[in-house]
Amino acid sequence: MKTLKPLQIEEANTNSQEIFNNINSKIGMLPNLYATMGVSDKLLGGFLTFSETIKSGEFSAKEYEAIALATSQANGCAYCLSAHTAIGKMNGFTEKETIELRNNTIADSKLNALVTLVNQIVTRDGHATENSIQNFLDAGYSKAAFAELIGAVSLTTITNYIFHNGGFEIDFPRAQNIEQLELV
Repeated sequence: MKTLKPLQIEEANTNSQEIFNNINSKIGMLPNLYATMGVSDKLLGGFLTFSETIKSGEFSAKEYEAIALATSQANGCAYCLSAHTAIGKMNGFTEKETIELRNNTIADSKLNALVTLVNQIVTRDGHATENSIQNFLDAGYSKAAFAELIGAVSLTTITNYIFHNGGFEIDFPRAQNIEQLELV
């Protein structure tokens, strides 16, 4: 059962309407994910604030998208894989690289250490191996980046879970190799 549905602007409370209008003015659309999260203005507003804060931290825009792609792949979220593939490509990744990031096969050793650690955090309920953490640190990331990585994984996981419990269409170009995820 898909409990959550995107709200039309007139269905949202005043705070969510304001957030919806801000999103629309910034990116030219209101993604179905945000229209669904807007059922709670506290969730959507808090999510956007925390996301903005994390994105101003240790990781580049490309690295943040790598985290989002690896998290969404591990969580099996077709919507977020599509959204972050599009955003990743806007930040300089090729389509092939977005798939390699999702599968922990990217040739760039620093990015590979990053997405391997992300995958372990998600699939091992936050308990990455010491080896993966050390590889991440040896690749040049700091302990602050490690802490922020946990925050970024958490943010993406929120969106993954909203989609899993939402009844809405993917409103981004569909990422490659997500067909099996769309059936869930």
